[in-house]
Amino acid sequence: MPHKSIRVPEDPHPRLSDGFERIRRELRLPGEFPPAVRAEAEQVTRTPTLPTLDRTDLPLVTVDPPGAMDLDQAMHLEERRGGYRVWYAVADVAAFVRPGGAIDAEARTRGETVYMPDARVPLHPAVLSEGAASLLPGATRPAALWCVDLDAEGRVVGADVTRALVRSRERLDYDYVQTAVDTGTADGTLRLLAEIGRLRLALERDRGGVTLPTPEQEVVPDGDGYRVELRAPMEAEAWNAQISLLTGMAAASMMLDAEIGLLRVLPPAPAEKIAQVRRVAAALGVPWPDGAGYGEVVHGLDPKIPGQAAFLEESTVLLRGAGYVAFNGAPPAQAGHAAVAAPYAHVTAPLRRLIDRYATEVCLSVAAGEPVPEEVQRVMGELPGVMRVTGRRAGAAERACVDLVEAFVLRERVGQTFDAVVIDVDEGRSGGLVQVTDPAVVARCDGERLPLGEAVRVRLTRADPATREVRFSLT
Repeated sequence: MPHKSIRVPEDPHPRLSDGFERIRRELRLPGEFPPAVRAEAEQVTRTPTLPTLDRTDLPLVTVDPPGAMDLDQAMHLEERRGGYRVWYAVADVAAFVRPGGAIDAEARTRGETVYMPDARVPLHPAVLSEGAASLLPGATRPAALWCVDLDAEGRVVGADVTRALVRSRERLDYDYVQTAVDTGTADGTLRLLAEIGRLRLALERDRGGVTLPTPEQEVVPDGDGYRVELRAPMEAEAWNAQISLLTGMAAASMMLDAEIGLLRVLPPAPAEKIAQVRRVAAALGVPWPDGAGYGEVVHGLDPKIPGQAAFLEESTVLLRGAGYVAFNGAPPAQAGHAAVAAPYAHVTAPLRRLIDRYATEVCLSVAAGEPVPEEVQRVMGELPGVMRVTGRRAGAAERACVDLVEAFVLRERVGQTFDAVVIDVDEGRSGGLVQVTDPAVVARCDGERLPLGEAVRVRLTRADPATREVRFSLT
Protein backbone atom coordinates (compact mmCIF):
# COMPACT_ATOMS: atom_id res chain seq x y z
CA MET A 1 0.00 0.00 0.00
CA PRO A 2 1.28 3.51 -0.74
CA HIS A 3 2.12 5.57 2.32
CA LYS A 4 0.19 8.70 3.19
CA SER A 5 2.31 11.42 4.71
CA ILE A 6 1.63 14.89 5.98
CA ARG A 7 3.86 17.82 6.86
CA VAL A 8 3.14 20.42 9.52
CA PRO A 9 4.95 23.66 10.43
CA GLU A 10 8.01 23.30 12.67
CA ASP A 11 6.12 24.79 15.62
CA PRO A 12 2.66 23.20 15.32
CA HIS A 13 -0.43 24.40 17.17
CA PRO A 14 -0.59 23.08 20.76
CA ARG A 15 -3.72 21.03 19.96
CA LEU A 16 -1.79 19.27 17.21
CA SER A 17 1.20 18.67 19.48
CA ASP A 18 -1.10 17.26 22.16
CA GLY A 19 -2.81 15.08 19.56
CA PHE A 20 0.46 13.65 18.30
CA GLU A 21 1.50 12.84 21.86
CA ARG A 22 -1.84 11.12 22.46
CA ILE A 23 -1.29 8.98 19.37
CA ARG A 24 2.10 7.94 20.71
CA ARG A 25 0.49 6.88 23.98
CA GLU A 26 -2.47 5.10 22.38
CA LEU A 27 -0.24 3.03 20.09
CA ARG A 28 2.36 2.52 22.82
CA LEU A 29 5.14 3.78 20.62
CA PRO A 30 8.55 3.45 22.27
CA GLY A 31 9.83 6.47 24.13
CA GLU A 32 13.33 7.18 25.35
CA PHE A 33 15.92 4.48 24.89
CA PRO A 34 16.70 2.48 28.05
CA PRO A 35 19.95 3.39 29.83
CA ALA A 36 21.64 0.12 28.78
CA VAL A 37 20.92 0.89 25.11
CA ARG A 38 22.21 4.45 25.38
CA ALA A 39 25.34 3.26 27.15
CA GLU A 40 26.05 0.60 24.54
CA ALA A 41 25.46 3.12 21.74
CA GLU A 42 27.99 5.53 23.26
CA GLN A 43 30.50 2.70 23.63
CA VAL A 44 30.19 1.24 20.12
CA THR A 45 30.59 4.64 18.48
CA ARG A 46 34.12 4.63 19.91
CA THR A 47 34.95 1.05 18.90
CA PRO A 48 33.30 0.21 15.55
CA THR A 49 34.50 -2.70 13.44
CA LEU A 50 36.09 -0.93 10.49
CA PRO A 51 36.81 -2.52 7.08
CA THR A 52 40.27 -2.55 5.57
CA LEU A 53 39.13 -1.50 2.07
CA ASP A 54 39.33 2.27 1.65
CA ARG A 55 37.07 3.77 -1.03
CA THR A 56 36.99 7.30 0.26
CA ASP A 57 38.20 8.25 -3.22
CA LEU A 58 34.65 7.81 -4.59
CA PRO A 59 32.93 11.23 -4.83
CA LEU A 60 29.70 10.08 -3.22
CA VAL A 61 26.72 12.37 -2.56
CA THR A 62 23.50 11.87 -0.59
CA VAL A 63 20.04 12.91 -1.80
CA ASP A 64 17.46 13.23 0.98
CA PRO A 65 14.68 15.51 2.24
CA PRO A 66 15.95 18.82 3.67
CA GLY A 67 17.20 18.55 7.23
CA ALA A 68 17.52 14.75 7.26
CA MET A 69 20.32 13.49 9.48
CA ASP A 70 19.80 9.71 9.34
CA LEU A 71 21.49 9.30 5.95
CA ASP A 72 21.42 5.64 4.89
CA GLN A 73 22.64 5.90 1.30
CA ALA A 74 25.19 7.76 -0.78
CA MET A 75 25.77 7.31 -4.49
CA HIS A 76 28.23 7.92 -7.27
CA LEU A 77 27.13 7.26 -10.85
CA GLU A 78 29.44 6.96 -13.81
CA GLU A 79 29.41 5.87 -17.42
CA ARG A 80 31.28 2.76 -18.53
CA ARG A 81 31.74 1.03 -21.85
CA GLY A 82 28.30 -0.15 -22.92
CA GLY A 83 26.36 1.33 -20.04
CA TYR A 84 26.62 2.66 -16.51
CA ARG A 85 28.10 1.84 -13.12
CA VAL A 86 26.23 2.57 -9.89
CA TRP A 87 28.24 2.90 -6.71
CA TYR A 88 25.78 2.79 -3.82
CA ALA A 89 27.09 3.03 -0.27
CA VAL A 90 24.71 1.91 2.47
CA ALA A 91 25.39 2.69 6.12
CA ASP A 92 26.99 -0.34 7.78
CA VAL A 93 24.99 -0.53 11.00
CA ALA A 94 26.49 -3.96 11.75
CA ALA A 95 29.88 -2.27 12.21
CA PHE A 96 28.37 -0.88 15.43
CA VAL A 97 25.47 -3.17 16.38
CA ARG A 98 26.01 -6.82 17.28
CA PRO A 99 23.17 -9.37 17.21
CA GLY A 100 22.05 -10.13 20.74
CA GLY A 101 23.30 -6.88 22.24
CA ALA A 102 21.21 -4.23 23.96
CA ILE A 103 20.83 -2.09 20.84
CA ASP A 104 19.80 -5.09 18.74
CA ALA A 105 17.26 -6.24 21.33
CA GLU A 106 15.71 -2.79 21.51
CA ALA A 107 15.66 -2.52 17.71
CA ARG A 108 13.64 -5.73 17.56
CA THR A 109 10.94 -4.11 19.71
CA ARG A 110 10.88 -1.05 17.44
CA GLY A 111 11.29 -2.65 14.00
CA GLU A 112 11.47 0.60 12.08
CA THR A 113 11.63 4.33 12.58
CA VAL A 114 8.15 5.84 12.88
CA TYR A 115 7.95 9.25 11.20
CA MET A 116 5.37 11.54 12.77
CA PRO A 117 4.76 15.13 11.67
CA ASP A 118 6.33 16.63 14.81
CA ALA A 119 9.07 14.10 15.60
CA ARG A 120 10.53 10.69 14.87
CA VAL A 121 10.38 7.55 16.96
CA PRO A 122 13.80 6.24 15.90
CA LEU A 123 14.96 2.67 15.46
CA HIS A 124 18.42 3.46 16.86
CA PRO A 125 19.77 6.07 19.29
CA ALA A 126 20.59 9.36 17.59
CA VAL A 127 24.27 9.02 18.45
CA LEU A 128 24.28 6.20 15.88
CA SER A 129 21.50 6.97 13.39
CA GLU A 130 22.27 10.68 13.13
CA GLY A 131 25.92 10.51 14.08
CA ALA A 132 28.52 7.76 13.95
CA ALA A 133 26.72 5.49 11.44
CA SER A 134 25.09 8.17 9.27
CA LEU A 135 26.72 8.97 5.92
CA LEU A 136 27.12 12.64 6.76
CA PRO A 137 29.14 14.78 4.34
CA GLY A 138 32.85 15.00 5.06
CA ALA A 139 32.81 12.09 7.53
CA THR A 140 34.58 8.78 6.92
CA ARG A 141 32.14 5.95 7.57
CA PRO A 142 31.98 2.14 7.27
CA ALA A 143 29.53 1.09 4.56
CA ALA A 144 28.25 -1.81 2.55
CA LEU A 145 29.41 -0.62 -0.86
CA TRP A 146 27.37 -1.92 -3.78
CA CYS A 147 28.76 -1.86 -7.30
CA VAL A 148 25.99 -2.47 -9.84
CA ASP A 149 26.71 -2.46 -13.56
CA LEU A 150 23.95 -1.57 -16.02
CA ASP A 151 23.78 -1.89 -19.78
CA ALA A 152 22.92 1.01 -22.07
CA GLU A 153 19.20 0.47 -21.46
CA GLY A 154 19.58 0.42 -17.69
CA ARG A 155 19.34 -3.36 -17.13
CA VAL A 156 21.44 -4.89 -14.36
CA VAL A 157 24.26 -6.99 -15.83
CA GLY A 158 26.38 -7.48 -12.70
CA ALA A 159 26.36 -6.71 -9.00
CA ASP A 160 28.75 -7.01 -6.07
CA VAL A 161 28.87 -5.73 -2.51
CA THR A 162 31.69 -5.43 -0.02
CA ARG A 163 32.53 -3.57 3.14
CA ALA A 164 34.50 -0.37 2.65
CA LEU A 165 35.29 2.97 4.20
CA VAL A 166 33.55 5.78 2.31
CA ARG A 167 33.16 9.54 2.57
CA SER A 168 30.22 11.49 1.22
CA ARG A 169 31.20 14.75 -0.40
CA GLU A 170 27.89 16.62 -0.25
CA ARG A 171 24.37 16.41 1.12
CA LEU A 172 21.78 17.34 -1.52
CA ASP A 173 17.99 17.55 -1.42
CA TYR A 174 15.37 16.81 -4.07
CA ASP A 175 14.71 20.48 -4.90
CA TYR A 176 18.39 21.03 -5.65
CA VAL A 177 18.63 17.96 -7.87
CA GLN A 178 15.42 18.77 -9.73
CA THR A 179 16.45 22.38 -10.33
CA ALA A 180 19.90 21.35 -11.58
CA VAL A 181 18.39 18.90 -14.06
CA ASP A 182 15.62 21.26 -15.19
CA THR A 183 18.04 24.14 -15.79
CA GLY A 184 20.60 21.99 -17.60
CA THR A 185 23.31 22.64 -15.02
CA ALA A 186 23.42 19.06 -13.69
CA ASP A 187 26.60 17.15 -14.43
CA GLY A 188 28.29 13.99 -13.24
CA THR A 189 26.17 11.99 -10.81
CA LEU A 190 23.17 14.34 -10.99
CA ARG A 191 22.99 14.23 -14.78
CA LEU A 192 23.29 10.45 -14.73
CA LEU A 193 20.72 10.15 -11.93
CA ALA A 194 18.10 11.64 -14.25
CA GLU A 195 19.34 9.55 -17.19
CA ILE A 196 19.45 6.24 -15.31
CA GLY A 197 16.29 7.05 -13.37
CA ARG A 198 14.30 7.52 -16.58
CA LEU A 199 15.70 4.31 -18.05
CA ARG A 200 14.80 2.36 -14.93
CA LEU A 201 11.28 3.82 -14.86
CA ALA A 202 10.81 2.72 -18.48
CA LEU A 203 12.01 -0.79 -17.58
CA GLU A 204 9.65 -0.81 -14.61
CA ARG A 205 6.73 -0.06 -16.90
CA ASP A 206 7.85 -2.72 -19.38
CA ARG A 207 7.98 -5.44 -16.74
CA GLY A 208 4.65 -4.39 -15.19
CA GLY A 209 5.94 -2.61 -12.08
CA VAL A 210 3.88 0.00 -10.30
CA THR A 211 4.77 3.44 -8.98
CA LEU A 212 1.69 5.30 -7.78
CA PRO A 213 1.72 9.12 -8.07
CA THR A 214 0.84 9.62 -4.41
CA PRO A 215 0.93 13.32 -3.43
CA GLU A 216 2.00 14.50 0.02
CA GLN A 217 -0.29 16.63 2.18
CA GLU A 218 1.26 19.77 3.60
CA VAL A 219 -0.21 22.01 6.30
CA VAL A 220 0.64 25.67 5.70
CA PRO A 221 -0.27 28.80 7.71
CA ASP A 222 -3.29 30.68 6.37
CA GLY A 223 -3.96 33.94 8.20
CA ASP A 224 -4.83 33.01 11.77
CA GLY A 225 -5.30 29.37 10.85
CA TYR A 226 -4.00 26.64 8.56
CA ARG A 227 -4.89 25.05 5.26
CA VAL A 228 -3.92 21.72 3.70
CA GLU A 229 -2.35 21.58 0.26
CA LEU A 230 -1.20 18.68 -1.91
CA ARG A 231 2.44 18.52 -2.99
CA ALA A 232 3.05 16.39 -6.05
CA PRO A 233 6.21 14.26 -5.91
CA MET A 234 9.14 15.49 -7.99
CA GLU A 235 10.77 13.47 -10.72
CA ALA A 236 14.00 13.59 -8.72
CA GLU A 237 12.33 11.59 -5.95
CA ALA A 238 11.35 8.86 -8.41
CA TRP A 239 14.85 8.76 -9.93
CA ASN A 240 16.40 8.43 -6.49
CA ALA A 241 13.95 5.68 -5.56
CA GLN A 242 14.92 3.74 -8.68
CA ILE A 243 18.56 3.53 -7.54
CA SER A 244 17.40 2.03 -4.26
CA LEU A 245 15.03 -0.34 -6.08
CA LEU A 246 17.67 -1.66 -8.47
CA THR A 247 19.95 -2.32 -5.49
CA GLY A 248 17.17 -4.21 -3.70
CA MET A 249 16.49 -6.25 -6.83
CA ALA A 250 20.19 -7.09 -7.18
CA ALA A 251 20.25 -8.16 -3.51
CA ALA A 252 17.23 -10.41 -4.00
CA SER A 253 18.81 -12.11 -7.02
CA MET A 254 22.01 -12.67 -5.04
CA MET A 255 20.12 -14.28 -2.15
CA LEU A 256 17.92 -16.43 -4.38
CA ASP A 257 20.99 -17.76 -6.21
CA ALA A 258 22.57 -18.63 -2.85
CA GLU A 259 19.31 -20.10 -1.49
CA ILE A 260 19.40 -18.07 1.71
CA GLY A 261 18.00 -14.68 2.53
CA LEU A 262 15.20 -12.30 3.45
CA LEU A 263 12.85 -11.00 0.76
CA ARG A 264 10.16 -8.34 0.63
CA VAL A 265 7.23 -10.04 -1.11
CA LEU A 266 3.82 -9.08 -2.45
CA PRO A 267 1.70 -11.80 -4.09
CA PRO A 268 -0.04 -11.06 -7.39
CA ALA A 269 -3.59 -9.79 -6.99
CA PRO A 270 -6.29 -12.45 -7.49
CA ALA A 271 -7.98 -12.52 -10.89
CA GLU A 272 -11.29 -11.41 -9.39
CA LYS A 273 -9.65 -8.30 -7.87
CA ILE A 274 -8.06 -7.39 -11.19
CA ALA A 275 -11.44 -7.84 -12.92
CA GLN A 276 -13.04 -5.62 -10.27
CA VAL A 277 -10.48 -2.86 -10.80
CA ARG A 278 -10.85 -3.12 -14.57
CA ARG A 279 -14.59 -2.53 -14.17
CA VAL A 280 -13.83 0.55 -12.07
CA ALA A 281 -11.48 1.83 -14.78
CA ALA A 282 -14.19 1.40 -17.40
CA ALA A 283 -16.76 3.18 -15.24
CA LEU A 284 -14.42 6.10 -14.63
CA GLY A 285 -13.18 6.45 -18.20
CA VAL A 286 -9.61 5.39 -17.38
CA PRO A 287 -8.20 3.57 -20.44
CA TRP A 288 -7.06 -0.03 -19.83
CA PRO A 289 -5.95 -1.44 -23.21
CA ASP A 290 -6.11 -5.18 -23.80
CA GLY A 291 -2.88 -6.82 -22.70
CA ALA A 292 -1.79 -3.85 -20.58
CA GLY A 293 -0.79 -4.43 -16.98
CA TYR A 294 -1.83 -2.38 -13.99
CA GLY A 295 1.53 -0.58 -13.92
CA GLU A 296 1.08 0.63 -17.50
CA VAL A 297 -2.40 1.90 -16.69
CA VAL A 298 -1.45 3.96 -13.64
CA HIS A 299 1.65 5.44 -15.24
CA GLY A 300 0.96 9.05 -16.03
CA LEU A 301 -2.35 9.29 -14.16
CA ASP A 302 -2.94 12.58 -12.37
CA PRO A 303 -4.50 12.43 -8.86
CA LYS A 304 -5.79 15.98 -9.37
CA ILE A 305 -8.20 14.74 -12.08
CA PRO A 306 -11.37 13.47 -10.34
CA GLY A 307 -11.87 10.21 -12.23
CA GLN A 308 -8.19 9.34 -12.09
CA ALA A 309 -8.01 10.13 -8.36
CA ALA A 310 -10.92 7.78 -7.76
CA PHE A 311 -9.31 5.04 -9.82
CA LEU A 312 -6.00 5.36 -7.97
CA GLU A 313 -7.80 5.05 -4.63
CA GLU A 314 -9.93 2.09 -5.72
CA SER A 315 -7.05 0.25 -7.37
CA THR A 316 -4.86 0.11 -4.25
CA VAL A 317 -6.72 -3.12 -3.44
CA LEU A 318 -4.24 -4.72 -5.87
CA LEU A 319 -1.27 -3.71 -3.68
CA ARG A 320 -2.37 -5.17 -0.36
CA GLY A 321 -0.66 -8.03 1.44
CA ALA A 322 3.05 -7.15 1.34
CA GLY A 323 5.29 -8.87 3.87
CA TYR A 324 8.67 -10.51 4.39
CA VAL A 325 9.81 -14.09 3.96
CA ALA A 326 12.96 -15.75 5.27
CA PHE A 327 14.44 -18.84 3.62
CA ASN A 328 17.46 -21.06 4.14
CA GLY A 329 17.39 -23.72 1.46
CA ALA A 330 14.97 -23.90 -1.42
CA PRO A 331 13.64 -20.44 -2.35
CA PRO A 332 10.03 -19.71 -1.34
CA ALA A 333 7.25 -20.46 -3.78
CA GLN A 334 6.20 -16.82 -3.60
CA ALA A 335 9.45 -14.90 -4.03
CA GLY A 336 8.31 -11.94 -6.12
CA HIS A 337 6.99 -8.50 -5.33
CA ALA A 338 4.00 -7.70 -7.52
CA ALA A 339 4.49 -3.92 -7.41
CA VAL A 340 8.18 -4.20 -8.29
CA ALA A 341 7.38 -6.99 -10.75
CA ALA A 342 10.54 -8.82 -9.69
CA PRO A 343 12.12 -10.39 -6.60
CA TYR A 344 13.09 -7.63 -4.22
CA ALA A 345 14.78 -7.18 -0.84
CA HIS A 346 15.08 -4.35 1.64
CA VAL A 347 18.78 -3.59 2.09
CA THR A 348 19.13 0.17 1.63
CA ALA A 349 17.73 1.67 4.87
CA PRO A 350 19.40 -0.08 7.85
CA LEU A 351 19.38 3.05 9.99
CA ARG A 352 15.59 3.13 9.75
CA ARG A 353 14.52 -0.51 9.24
CA LEU A 354 15.72 -3.51 11.22
CA ILE A 355 15.52 -6.17 8.52
CA ASP A 356 17.85 -4.29 6.16
CA ARG A 357 20.83 -4.90 8.44
CA TYR A 358 20.29 -8.65 8.46
CA ALA A 359 19.58 -8.89 4.72
CA THR A 360 22.74 -6.91 4.03
CA GLU A 361 24.76 -9.32 6.17
CA VAL A 362 23.48 -12.19 4.03
CA CYS A 363 24.48 -10.40 0.82
CA LEU A 364 27.94 -9.51 2.12
CA SER A 365 28.57 -13.14 3.03
CA VAL A 366 27.27 -14.47 -0.30
CA ALA A 367 29.32 -11.96 -2.29
CA ALA A 368 32.46 -12.90 -0.36
CA GLY A 369 31.81 -16.62 -0.85
CA GLU A 370 31.55 -17.13 2.91
CA PRO A 371 28.88 -18.81 5.07
CA VAL A 372 26.24 -16.50 6.48
CA PRO A 373 27.13 -15.94 10.16
CA GLU A 374 25.37 -18.33 12.51
CA GLU A 375 24.13 -15.45 14.64
CA VAL A 376 22.33 -14.07 11.56
CA GLN A 377 20.90 -17.42 10.50
CA ARG A 378 19.63 -18.06 14.01
CA VAL A 379 17.23 -15.08 14.04
CA MET A 380 16.32 -14.78 10.34
CA GLY A 381 13.12 -16.77 10.72
CA GLU A 382 11.84 -14.45 13.47
CA LEU A 383 12.31 -11.20 11.56
CA PRO A 384 9.27 -11.36 9.24
CA GLY A 385 7.00 -11.59 12.29
CA VAL A 386 8.80 -8.73 14.02
CA MET A 387 8.45 -6.53 10.94
CA ARG A 388 4.78 -7.41 10.51
CA VAL A 389 3.88 -6.30 14.04
CA THR A 390 6.00 -3.16 14.07
CA GLY A 391 4.99 -2.25 10.52
CA ARG A 392 1.31 -2.33 11.46
CA ARG A 393 2.02 -0.04 14.38
CA ALA A 394 3.90 2.42 12.15
CA GLY A 395 1.07 2.38 9.61
CA ALA A 396 -1.51 3.02 12.32
CA ALA A 397 0.49 6.02 13.54
CA GLU A 398 0.75 7.37 10.02
CA ARG A 399 -3.01 7.13 9.44
CA ALA A 400 -3.87 8.57 12.85
CA CYS A 401 -1.66 11.62 12.26
CA VAL A 402 -3.29 12.34 8.91
CA ASP A 403 -6.76 12.00 10.46
CA LEU A 404 -5.82 14.30 13.33
CA VAL A 405 -4.45 17.06 11.11
CA GLU A 406 -7.41 16.94 8.75
CA ALA A 407 -9.86 17.17 11.68
CA PHE A 408 -7.90 20.06 13.18
CA VAL A 409 -7.81 22.09 9.96
CA LEU A 410 -11.55 21.65 9.44
CA ARG A 411 -12.66 22.00 13.08
CA GLU A 412 -14.17 25.49 12.67
CA ARG A 413 -15.86 24.82 9.33
CA VAL A 414 -18.62 22.39 10.33
CA GLY A 415 -21.76 23.15 8.32
CA GLN A 416 -19.89 24.58 5.34
CA THR A 417 -20.06 23.02 1.87
CA PHE A 418 -17.13 22.00 -0.30
CA ASP A 419 -16.32 20.78 -3.78
CA ALA A 420 -15.24 17.14 -3.75
CA VAL A 421 -14.91 14.02 -5.86
CA VAL A 422 -16.12 10.57 -4.85
CA ILE A 423 -13.10 8.25 -4.78
CA ASP A 424 -14.57 5.17 -3.07
CA VAL A 425 -18.02 3.76 -2.39
CA ASP A 426 -19.19 1.19 0.13
CA GLU A 427 -20.48 -2.08 -1.25
CA GLY A 428 -23.93 -1.24 0.07
CA ARG A 429 -23.70 2.13 -1.74
CA SER A 430 -24.69 3.97 1.45
CA GLY A 431 -21.53 5.99 1.81
CA GLY A 432 -17.90 6.13 0.84
CA LEU A 433 -14.85 8.36 0.62
CA VAL A 434 -14.57 11.80 -0.93
CA GLN A 435 -11.50 13.83 -1.81
CA VAL A 436 -12.16 17.48 -1.04
CA THR A 437 -10.55 19.93 -3.43
CA ASP A 438 -9.78 22.71 -0.93
CA PRO A 439 -8.61 21.94 1.70
CA ALA A 440 -6.95 18.79 0.33
CA VAL A 441 -8.44 16.11 2.58
CA VAL A 442 -9.94 12.65 2.15
CA ALA A 443 -12.76 11.65 4.48
CA ARG A 444 -15.93 9.60 4.95
CA CYS A 445 -19.11 10.85 3.30
CA ASP A 446 -22.68 9.76 4.04
CA GLY A 447 -25.20 9.53 1.24
CA GLU A 448 -27.14 7.07 -0.85
CA ARG A 449 -25.52 5.81 -4.05
CA LEU A 450 -22.53 8.12 -4.15
CA PRO A 451 -21.46 8.59 -7.81
CA LEU A 452 -17.96 7.11 -8.02
CA GLY A 453 -15.49 9.36 -9.80
CA GLU A 454 -17.88 12.29 -10.12
CA ALA A 455 -17.64 15.80 -8.74
CA VAL A 456 -20.10 16.53 -5.95
CA ARG A 457 -20.91 19.13 -3.30
CA VAL A 458 -20.60 17.92 0.27
CA ARG A 459 -21.39 19.43 3.67
CA LEU A 460 -19.03 19.01 6.60
CA THR A 461 -20.99 17.42 9.44
CA ARG A 462 -18.20 16.55 11.86
CA ALA A 463 -14.55 17.54 12.44
CA ASP A 464 -13.33 16.53 15.88
CA PRO A 465 -9.59 16.56 16.64
CA ALA A 466 -10.24 14.66 19.89
CA THR A 467 -11.59 11.62 18.03
CA ARG A 468 -9.71 12.38 14.79
CA GLU A 469 -12.97 12.02 12.88
CA VAL A 470 -13.98 14.00 9.79
CA ARG A 471 -17.31 13.30 8.14
CA PHE A 472 -19.24 14.83 5.27
CA SER A 473 -22.70 14.31 3.82
CA LEU A 474 -23.84 14.61 0.24
CA THR A 475 -25.74 17.87 -0.22
